[in-house]
Amino acid sequence: MHPTDTRGHLESTTITPFSRLALAHAVGMAGDVFVTVSLAGTLFFDVGVGAARPKVLLYLVLTMAPFAVVAPVLGPFLDRTRGGRRLMVAGAMAGRAVICMLMANQINSPMLYPLAFGALVLSKGQSIAKSALVPAVVDSHDELVLANSRLAIISVVGASVAAPIAAGILKLAGAEWVLRVGSLVFVVGTICAFGIPRAKQVGSSETVDQREALHARSIVVAGTAMGVLRAVVGFFTFFAAFALKRSHEPAWVFGLVLGASALGNGLGTVIAPFIRKKVREEWMLAGALLFPALPLVLAARAYGRVSLVVAAATVAAATACGRVAFDSLLQRDGSEAVRGRAFARFETRFQLVWVAGGVGAVVFPGGGRGGIFVVAVVLLFAGLSYVGGFRRTAPRNTQPSLPPPG
Repeated sequence: MHPTDTRGHLESTTITPFSRLALAHAVGMAGDVFVTVSLAGTLFFDVGVGAARPKVLLYLVLTMAPFAVVAPVLGPFLDRTRGGRRLMVAGAMAGRAVICMLMANQINSPMLYPLAFGALVLSKGQSIAKSALVPAVVDSHDELVLANSRLAIISVVGASVAAPIAAGILKLAGAEWVLRVGSLVFVVGTICAFGIPRAKQVGSSETVDQREALHARSIVVAGTAMGVLRAVVGFFTFFAAFALKRSHEPAWVFGLVLGASALGNGLGTVIAPFIRKKVREEWMLAGALLFPALPLVLAARAYGRVSLVVAAATVAAATACGRVAFDSLLQRDGSEAVRGRAFARFETRFQLVWVAGGVGAVVFPGGGRGGIFVVAVVLLFAGLSYVGGFRRTAPRNTQPSLPPPG
């Protein structure tokens, strides 16, 4: 297919398989924002630093626990059922619609926590199914970065539209109504999900060749690099929150840091396809590790509100670009028949290191200047190590496993 035709395939907004996946993904992200807004106050912002620490640690455990289900159970299900990935997206939406209604009636009850756990399981399952479906809605591996980038941008847009609506409902009517409206959003998402095309291949038991493909050096080394980025994000997210809370900063400063992070995330996803035109995925991921180091060192030297805002935007932009590169690399080099399992396994590892980074931030003894400097050093070391790792290996044959378009 001519490159112009490929771009047109993605740019259609009505009938293409990509647009159907994108619409369902956007609605799901919007629904997740409603759930997050309804829970955020009780976990962190309405209590002091001492009371916040155990609640945040409990939240970190809850975000890690869903992957005990996702990796060994949902991953193989997605691969072994022809419509499993599409069904997972629809089922995750419908399940969260029900859970949101139940949570609305248990907002001040201990039952809220197991219900939140169920919502997290379904959210992660949908995310993995979405990533595994991307190659089914594009025509060549050269299109993967563009597709992943646009899905990431769409998720930012969906969240950005939903956040002020959810916040307004929270202020006017309370968390219960945020969850009830979120339930309606997930109902719409369920309907959208049934328009997503099925996977082209169905996996059975994992073969030796497929297992070896997922352990190819390009995938393993890239997975380690992406894991470092996720750990840094986990650390910085909670480090910044506690740093601002200890300094008794006003609420608008929290909002400014979150806004900078969202802006950086959007910027990273926008520039990723343009970078891919110049370099392959491995160099994109290396740049995501190395690029933030210098701005973070400068931010540490002149620590203050502006430093945290700059650091948040820089880390978010680098991570977004790196994630697009990693997803595309895994879709490029991994076998489609086990793609659901592959994404489930890596998401499990990434969530574990994200939680580890968050726990490190909660117990971090240093101040704001030291925390930013630690992040810079870790990224610089990881970036140089990754460059050395993938340059020792000759590039693999990156021809797509999909059949040629008819």
